[in-house]
This record gives sequence, structure tokens and C-alpha cells, in this order.
Amino acid sequence: MYEYISGRIAEAGPTHIVVDVNGVGYLLNISLNTYSRIEGKTEAQLFVHENIREDAYQLYGFAEPSERDLFRHLISVSGIGSNTARMMLSSLTPQELKGAILTGNVNQIKSVKGIGAKTAQRVIVDLKDKLGKEPLDQKIFAEQDNTIREEALSALVMLGFAKNTAQKAIDKILSQSPTAKVEVVIKQALKIM
Repeated sequence: MYEYISGRIAEAGPTHIVVDVNGVGYLLNISLNTYSRIEGKTEAQLFVHENIREDAYQLYGFAEPSERDLFRHLISVSGIGSNTARMMLSSLTPQELKGAILTGNVNQIKSVKGIGAKTAQRVIVDLKDKLGKEPLDQKIFAEQDNTIREEALSALVMLGFAKNTAQKAIDKILSQSPTAKVEVVIKQALKIM
């Protein structure tokens, strides 16, 4: 129902914010990532996710639509509720969390308080394909990166890997480390393929 809420910040803390919109105060639960983006500001626009249950009506606010999308993906996983998803987005940045899911990094996801090995594996299994189909929210690679990408792709194809699989791995690595050297890109690609 709500897409975003814009207004004056009446109160803000690491876990919540109250946004005054024409005299009505909306309490939104937020992640530390969102809090760091709005800290010190007097006005905010937060993208909203509504959580309506029998016993509660809660709003969750996010500084970016991409963070809200990741939150929605997380709560679709069995065993991950709204508070656990918010804890995950508070412990890791959305980019780190998305990277950990796409690369299958169980240990990084397990580092979040309250997430065990089985839950981390379930998150990866359930979301890896969904997140892999989404467009990268990074800027278009520079010409230098295109050369690096082509050299790394050529090397991986010569090693016998499928071109599509190698391209996806290289793009993930370059989106996280745009200045990586060819050797580093190839080594990291070999680890995640």
C-alpha cells in the first residue's frame, strides 16, 4: 500500500525512526545501514515494507529500493522473519550480503547473530538464482574493466569452463572489486565456479 514515506525526522535511533508527515508520526523499523544513511539529517524519504499480522502492523523503512528488495527476498526464506532479515541487513551491507549469497559464502552469512549453518545454507539455496537474475545495481564497467573482463573470460574458457558461467562469475567479481587485476579475477572466479 505504501511505497515510500517522506517527511521531517522527529526521532531517529539505530533501530527505528519516526517520520513526521503533516503532523502524523510514522514509526518505521530500520537497519543500521539505513540509519547510517539518514544520521544527522532533518528530513528523510524511506521506502516502505508493510508487515501486517493478526497482532501487529509494522512498517520497515529503507534508504534504497534495492535494500527493501533484498529484505523482501530474505523474508521469503523459510525461518527468516522480519527482525532476522533486519539483523542481517544491519550486520552486513546489502552489497556484502548479496555478494555472500551469490558466491555461496556460508561463513559470512553465519557471522550474523542468530544465523546458523543450516539457515545460511537455506538462504543461499533459496536466493542465489533469484538474486543472480536481477540486474547489477553497479555502474557500467569502464573500458579498462572490459579489457580485464575479456582477458579473464578468455583464460577461463581456455581452461574448459562454459562461457556463460565464466561471464557471470567475472561480472560478480568486477562488481565487487572494479579495480581487481586479471590474475585476481581469474583466481576468484575459479573459487566460485
